[in-house]
Amino acid sequence: MPGVILLGMRVTASAAPAAPPSRVGVDPARVLSLARDVLATEANAIAALAARLGDAFVAAVVLILRCRGRVVVSGIGKSGHVARKLAATLASTGTPAFFVHPAEASHGDLGMITPDDVVVMLSNSGETDELVLLTPHLKRQGAKIVALTGNERSSLAQAADVHLDAAVDVEACPLGLAPTASTTATLALGDALALALLDARGFSVEDFARSHPGGPLGRRLLTHVRDVMVSGQALPIVGIDATLSQAIVAMTGKGMGMTAVVDGAGRVAGIFTDGDLRRCLDRTRDIASVNVADVMTRTPRTIGPDRLAIDCVELMEAVPKVTALLVVADDSRLVGALHLHDLFRARVV
Repeated sequence: MPGVILLGMRVTASAAPAAPPSRVGVDPARVLSLARDVLATEANAIAALAARLGDAFVAAVVLILRCRGRVVVSGIGKSGHVARKLAATLASTGTPAFFVHPAEASHGDLGMITPDDVVVMLSNSGETDELVLLTPHLKRQGAKIVALTGNERSSLAQAADVHLDAAVDVEACPLGLAPTASTTATLALGDALALALLDARGFSVEDFARSHPGGPLGRRLLTHVRDVMVSGQALPIVGIDATLSQAIVAMTGKGMGMTAVVDGAGRVAGIFTDGDLRRCLDRTRDIASVNVADVMTRTPRTIGPDRLAIDCVELMEAVPKVTALLVVADDSRLVGALHLHDLFRARVV
């Protein structure tokens, strides 16, 4: 067995010693009581912010709206984590923003900040050395400062162009040590700032989707029918004078379980589906004598090419359910078709 020689003795490798048994028991009632107290304390801290919102909050919104550069968010420790989240929320809701670590700013990253920027600083005490030491350098180069602190008399609050009060009466931590209610309050205040800016900019659902093109929301709000529809040679189509046999060939050859039926001007006259075929076979055995116009569905569901692809789902789900839609232009000319499978391939549904 492998081992090492220590003072003339061979010590062999063995399994790690078991962890000592816990000396703390779990009292379910106490656990739930504490958890409820934490939630209540943090909820009260957030509610108290609403009563204190006023001119300073409006001033912060106006200052950022007028910003010709970007919003730079900075904080350290737990406030740093909140600052990163605030920067991400701002950026995804129409306000270009990024996070800068205050310690790194003092060692070169200050060059990332321009006179056209607004710097949002987060510190519960308002006396965080790394942030306070940055303020004269930021002011010297002309950047504006918005401070979110829990102390309106702090150095950071006094140096800021706008101060937002994020003070809490008590932390939720039973020891009164871990930042809990204070970070929750700051997080909520940051969200309020970001969403007030979103509204002031007229930021729309479509704008949000453009910031999230890789996610489900982006695909749903940016993918149009024309992006996923079948068209051209892949489109199953027959004229209104076609025989049932010709319609079956078109339907099976293009693999969509249906074929569009159009008149001489290319306008939609109907649709012939595999369901129509089954119903037809129940009534007649002489397929050669039947024209598609006699057995097609004359009121097919249609959608325009500029509609969102997600809108197709509602049309398909209406009773009776269908799995394919015809895509038509404003003059009822057929321009494409779309099957439920196309929506799955595009990851719209």
